[in-house]
Amino acid sequence: MLVVKLGGSLYNTVELKQWLSALADYSQQQSILIVPGGGPFADQVRTAQYLHHFDDHHAHHMAILAMAQFALLIAGIAPQCQLFHYPKNTESTPPSFSVWLPDEKLLSIKNLSHSWSVTADSLALWLSQQLNADELIIIKRVEDLNLSLADLVNKQVLDAEFHANYRARPIKSRLLHYQDYANFEQYLNKGHVIS
Repeated sequence: MLVVKLGGSLYNTVELKQWLSALADYSQQQSILIVPGGGPFADQVRTAQYLHHFDDHHAHHMAILAMAQFALLIAGIAPQCQLFHYPKNTESTPPSFSVWLPDEKLLSIKNLSHSWSVTADSLALWLSQQLNADELIIIKRVEDLNLSLADLVNKQVLDAEFHANYRARPIKSRLLHYQDYANFEQYLNKGHVIS
């Protein structure tokens, strides 16, 4: 199984539907579980926190709900993509083409910080580790993909806790450019591996 984190910045791009189509096609060969970013829904959480001065714990909870909104949007525009509930349903295996619908149960996970230092990137890594995924693919709107893991965190391409979480339990991870949907299968064999 591949866990594919689709960056929230793809929300208002034509590439979003192209990726969903490419991933649906590839799921005929290997199961795909999409982890949605928060996109504009998470941006609204940041705005609300700035305006109303509430704590990071509540903002983190709202950001998880923002990811859930993006998951529902993905399921709405790609009807063959099924919703996958975790950790609510820890007994099931994700369908061959699915999108993770995160929920409030994440707030009880003790080894996850409930702050902006953990974004959908670290949550995608955590989910990959929990499900023993073959690989984590992170799709982002970034130009320089060939950076070390430390540099990706320092340049805020990946969130602050990704590095420590990765080192605690490494899983093969790749960073792909958001316009490379046509080359997805080829990049699985030779794309930049995060290390």
